Amino acid sequence: MTLRTTLIIALIVVLGPWAGRSYPEDRPMNQNSLPAQPARAAEFESLSPVVELRQYTLHPGQRDALIDLFEREFIESQEALGARVIGEFRDLDNPDLFVWLRGFEDMTTRARALTDFYSGPTWKAHSQAANATMVDSDNVLLLRPVRPASAFLLSPSLRPAPSTMHAPAGLIVATIYYLRTSAAGDFPDWFDESLQPLLRDAGAVPFAAFVTEPSPNNFPRLPVREGENVFVWFGCFENQAAYERHAAALTRSATWREQTTQLASRLRNLPEVHRLTPAARSLLRTCLPTARR
Repeated sequence: MTLRTTLIIALIVVLGPWAGRSYPEDRPMNQNSLPAQPARAAEFESLSPVVELRQYTLHPGQRDALIDLFEREFIESQEALGARVIGEFRDLDNPDLFVWLRGFEDMTTRARALTDFYSGPTWKAHSQAANATMVDSDNVLLLRPVRPASAFLLSPSLRPAPSTMHAPAGLIVATIYYLRTSAAGDFPDWFDESLQPLLRDAGAVPFAAFVTEPSPNNFPRLPVREGENVFVWFGCFENQAAYERHAAALTRSATWREQTTQLASRLRNLPEVHRLTPAARSLLRTCLPTARR
């Protein structure tokens, strides 16, 4: 069986590489899953032209311990130095995987913020406990938004307080497409024209999109996966049942099956789909206040 045939089969089976749920533009969704409160449009802003998608493989049974430590000690301490902790998640399909997103205003800010944090008192005090939970922390993709409107649209003021214990309802889906070099340049436009309408017809609303940030890693103490050409979409669902309904709708679509052949020809590896549940203090935690194209 050729790689292309394998990719086509996998794309049809996996389906639903991302999705979201649209809300009327005059009824913003409160990020904290509290009773509805009015939110001014000015509260929401596009965050982080540079984003790290970080996947940590942990020792069995250590994920909750790391998340508790992370949300208690590593959010405000990083943001005070210029980083933005966008979200932290449990992967539903791998109980020993911790996924989180960290953003920066630019690569210069990234180098300064990371230097200050990893040489500072908070990391020195808690690094041994954090590292003890980890098997590997080097699976990191350095990303930039496809275009300015593709960045995360969030309100930093709505992050839950440190005392928050209950994780929000909802499902964030992140999909990573590993692109052939020849397909990387025009892939975002092809995707918008060829696949996005089908996904919208099946109930999906993508809310953020990224490609590889080509700048060299300017903080080599923390490795990133260099030499990759990726395209990453994020979407949200009310729950797993909503995700399954979306996947079923795509399964029934003959046009979708035809387009997966074209998609497979642009990929060099199987897509990577992560079903993520936000941790209690994750800033990225539910569907965004407005749907963006």
